[in-house]
Amino acid sequence: MKKNLIIVESPTKAKTITKFLGRGYKVMSSFGHVRDLPKNDLGVDTENDFAPKYVIPTKSRKVASELKKAVKDAEIVYFASDEDREGEAISWHLKEMLDIDPKRTKRITFHEITGTAIKKALENPRDIDNHLVDAQQARRVLDRLVGYKLSPFLWRKVARGLSAGRVQSVVVRLIVEREREIGEFKPQEYWSVEATLHHQDGTESFVAKLHQRDGKTLDKFALADEGAAQKVLNDLDGSAWTVKSVEKKTVKKKPLPPFTTSTLQQDANNRFGFSSKQTMVIAQQLYEGIELGDDGSTGLITYMRTDSVNLSDDFVGESRDWLAKNLGNEYLPNGPRRYENKSKGAQEAHEAIRPTGASLHPEIVSKYLDSHQAKLYDLIWRRAMASQMVDAEIDTVTVDAEATEQERPTYDFRATGSILVKKGYLEVYQSETKENLLPELNEGDGLQAEKIELKQHFTEPPPRYTEASLVKTLEENGIGRPSTYAPTISTVVDRGYVEKDGRKLKPTDLATLVNDLLVQHFPNVVDLQFTAKMEDDLDDVAAGRKDWVPVIRDFYLPFEENLKVKEKEVNKKDVAEESTDEKCEHCGKPMVIKMGRYGKFMACTGFPECRNTKAVDGADGDATAEAVPETDQKCEACGSPMIVKRGRFGPFLSCSGYPKCKTIKSIQKKVGVNCPQCGEGEIVEKKTRKGKTFYACSGYPKCDFALWSRPTGDTCPKCKQLMVMAKKDEAKCSGEGCGYVQNTSQSE
Repeated sequence: MKKNLIIVESPTKAKTITKFLGRGYKVMSSFGHVRDLPKNDLGVDTENDFAPKYVIPTKSRKVASELKKAVKDAEIVYFASDEDREGEAISWHLKEMLDIDPKRTKRITFHEITGTAIKKALENPRDIDNHLVDAQQARRVLDRLVGYKLSPFLWRKVARGLSAGRVQSVVVRLIVEREREIGEFKPQEYWSVEATLHHQDGTESFVAKLHQRDGKTLDKFALADEGAAQKVLNDLDGSAWTVKSVEKKTVKKKPLPPFTTSTLQQDANNRFGFSSKQTMVIAQQLYEGIELGDDGSTGLITYMRTDSVNLSDDFVGESRDWLAKNLGNEYLPNGPRRYENKSKGAQEAHEAIRPTGASLHPEIVSKYLDSHQAKLYDLIWRRAMASQMVDAEIDTVTVDAEATEQERPTYDFRATGSILVKKGYLEVYQSETKENLLPELNEGDGLQAEKIELKQHFTEPPPRYTEASLVKTLEENGIGRPSTYAPTISTVVDRGYVEKDGRKLKPTDLATLVNDLLVQHFPNVVDLQFTAKMEDDLDDVAAGRKDWVPVIRDFYLPFEENLKVKEKEVNKKDVAEESTDEKCEHCGKPMVIKMGRYGKFMACTGFPECRNTKAVDGADGDATAEAVPETDQKCEACGSPMIVKRGRFGPFLSCSGYPKCKTIKSIQKKVGVNCPQCGEGEIVEKKTRKGKTFYACSGYPKCDFALWSRPTGDTCPKCKQLMVMAKKDEAKCSGEGCGYVQNTSQSE
């Protein structure tokens, strides 16, 4: 008897689904995409309605052969890839590659991998949605056209190996422009006045800040210098202090909606320091299935790529039952809470990210999870449950204290206090709720001033983006979609446009140069509104309101025409070279500053006859290192400041007490991946004595974890070991004998 065949993307997902099905079903994995555009060719026929030319990558040929064989023996073939556009496209590619009679194929989708969800999906199959496929195909073609056409332009005009992308270049622009704002920021001085007061009959003091002068509210810059602040202090000398007013009220604090992709990435970054990519890798593991002892592989959360805040009626009912039983009815609102989707493209049928069961409390499942999985699952469970709870209530009090003295201005000082009186949803989902108690005061009470302080302040520049604030900005501006945030940020870091300084994102010199070039010559490619409009067009394609070919044509034709003009107009020397007053010590010709893939360097204009190069700070590329400014680190041997020097294998730290102290240390370059062995350190880039790069735990020698290849941050779906970069567009499992390979070229 023939079996029905279900095809999913990953082996973990296949394993979890298998346990819910009887003997009449076989579940296989496609290991991601089975077809893609070719690596070494444009793969898009721009003269024939942008028809894409799909090929089966080498790494997918074996699985393609196995699937073709399995299809022959199957009764019905169910395509069960993820429910988003990319998942729909994977199903379509499978159907096209396998060349099956349409009568024998069905498409099924589900938000969660549970027995109920799988059964419901099999009872309600549908056809492949060609509108969703077209939208994904349009995105892929657009990204290929921009990346494949614009990147070589950068090679010719700036440096080999550079890349541009339809969304990545907009992200780089945001980071570059923020850095420019910071650099151009001019601090503005202002002063504040604070009075420490207490009741004339008591000793408990409180602090109030200057608020009004003669009944007029003072803005932040009212006291622009020390002189203005000192005048207030002089006016207050000998003043009588009384309580002018006391205002009390109760403020209700509503729970936040359950997580979408972007809000999960933001909260995980803010709370745990997880990168967007790391968050999505962990969330995918929780979605596809975790081994829970005797229960086997179990999906713990719903699908993690979503911009919807909806929750199913079943889950809302289940969560309310759990809350009533475990916390009490006083934590439940009269009816279910519903939240409105803010994202224009959000699909009402989709759900927010939530646990697959309210009863799967973090304490129950945490023993089966690693530390990062446990943190993220706990966060998701608590956010979803809290979304169905009552408001928290905070009692606030505002006290205005008046200082008066004859023939002088009257000054009002304000103090505010608060106390949490009803936890509500905060019982489950903690957030910062600072309490500040004030003594019991009544209008007309006399006060005494213990001290009055003048404080100098300066305005601060806007902060650098973190991954959390960047994702928020992208979402607010309609740039990208849930599936693109993490890979885009990861791409701009991996390609050397952005560096991480702790959690802050900082552009490199290369990023600034490339961004300014694109802004000047290809403004639409890096324009936020233009890119957001393109996302709206793709949404319209997905909804069947637009055909994908005209959307591509409207973009590509003017883009291609402009590219031809700029090829002739832009000169590499004007873009990537900067003249200097320095002469080459080898041949006497002028030295210029050039921009390479890895940043600035100095080169002789006599090239190719003279190949002399130097670091921009003046050090010869192969000579003894040249010192640059001190760091905030101290030498462990003698206590002198450590300075950065540049040697033949790059920068390193050296003691400023050289030659008396010869201490040196490598500069650890973080790759954004936590150590899987100890769970505490981070993977950093290091070099052997012979200059060969390897990757190891920052906790060495306590932890000796090390790899020869750069880890991607993903884990292998087969054996859970770290994935590492293999070839240009491939990642492979680092586990000994595993052999799993993954295509990484889905986003140009």
